[in-house]
Amino acid sequence: MRVLVVEDERRLAELLARGLREAGHTAEVRHTGGEGLLEATGGAYDTVVLDVMLPGLDGLAVCRALRERGVRVPVLMLTARGEVPDRVAGLDAGSDDYLAKPFSFDELLARLRALHRRATDPAATRLQAGDLRLEAGSRRVFRGDVEIELSAREFDILALLLTRAGQCVTRYQILDEVWDGETDLRSNVIDVYVASLRAKVDKPFGRHAITTLRGAGYRLEPGGG
Repeated sequence: MRVLVVEDERRLAELLARGLREAGHTAEVRHTGGEGLLEATGGAYDTVVLDVMLPGLDGLAVCRALRERGVRVPVLMLTARGEVPDRVAGLDAGSDDYLAKPFSFDELLARLRALHRRATDPAATRLQAGDLRLEAGSRRVFRGDVEIELSAREFDILALLLTRAGQCVTRYQILDEVWDGETDLRSNVIDVYVASLRAKVDKPFGRHAITTLRGAGYRLEPGGG
């Protein structure tokens, strides 16, 4: 992988870059939001590690700007805060994953591998429910003619729900197939992602395609809501 690390704590940034290089990857480091935005926009990176608290443009602003410019590189956000509102803010800004400090480098590396693996999946399947359409090859999602910007995890959850439209998809199935078992069901991270997904594919269009089956899981209506 070619990884861009945008982190203003120089010691941490260099430790991350060194660890990535020792693991066989290429790593570049930038220390401000403006530098990170410029580099991520112009560079052919496979993943970006982006700190939230940066001088100048913060990480949320950088991520939003990347998505507005059509840059789809997977973004893993780092933050000293791990509360639900902070995770939601990161997801809404267009990040694909979220890791609170302090963290294990092995976990960060595993999450980057998972993001890269999903982003480079060569499958070209089209999944559809009513006017909700997912194109796996290009990793694009549409409601009718309107394209919807999703994070990598949101995209994978939607793909799973679409492949089993009309069926109950349990939290365990989402954990196993989207997170590769890398999170804890005692946390509400899956609920956070599903709520964010609903806010993008349902709410703006007055639809209710994704329903919660209390105590069981989630279901996507075959007609697209």
